[in-house]
Amino acid sequence: MITEPFFYFVAIPAVLIVGVSKGGFGGGFGILATPLMAMAVGPTDAAAIMLPILCVMDLFGLWAYRGKWDRANMRILIVASFGGIAIGTASFRYLDANAIRLLLGVIAVGFSLNYWLRRSAEPPPPRGPSVLRGGFWGCVSGFTSFVAHAGGPPLSVYLLPQRLEKTVYQATTVIFFTWVNYVKLVPYTWLGQFNGRNLATALVLMPLAPLGIWLGVYLHRAVSARVFYNLCYVFVFGTGLKLLYDGIAASFG
Repeated sequence: MITEPFFYFVAIPAVLIVGVSKGGFGGGFGILATPLMAMAVGPTDAAAIMLPILCVMDLFGLWAYRGKWDRANMRILIVASFGGIAIGTASFRYLDANAIRLLLGVIAVGFSLNYWLRRSAEPPPPRGPSVLRGGFWGCVSGFTSFVAHAGGPPLSVYLLPQRLEKTVYQATTVIFFTWVNYVKLVPYTWLGQFNGRNLATALVLMPLAPLGIWLGVYLHRAVSARVFYNLCYVFVFGTGLKLLYDGIAASFG
């Protein structure tokens, strides 16, 4: 088990932030946990510590949003995500994580800016589920979730333009990432990502998982649909900036 105080100084707020995001606002800030923990341990260890915690959060999220997700979207996204996870597993030894972060950052920031810049014009009609779009973005989300727990931005690019009812949107992200995170346990184990030290550390942080989800659910119910969607776009934009910063800093630092 990790015993350095600085690790818990960054890990405790990281887990709570992720729980609030997953419990109430689409999980967009899930990307923050690994970089924050990586300030104290290696990024591979940080990702391995975080995955069991995410899986516990998902169980509480499933209970909070049970039966409320969009089934048409889920049929498309779950199948597509499996392809992305498989690609991530096969290419794990050869991936340039910084290049992936830069690409995701550009997508997330560009998507958010496009939404804000076009707000003065008449909004386009809501999109419906699409096998083509959902298949592409679901695969990308599965891949980037496997690589860096960064599946939120690609999923948001697909779901946000549909303008689903806010609880349906949130529930759909919950069931999607529950599937993705539990499937990831198999290749993470096969690739040797887990060890006794990481698992013991995850167990120590585990009680924060339900607390973070509860806070997120409470905030989700307290805000209006307009505020909810504005916050989702802000979260996607902020996540994109963080990804760009991490990618640029690691590439040129």
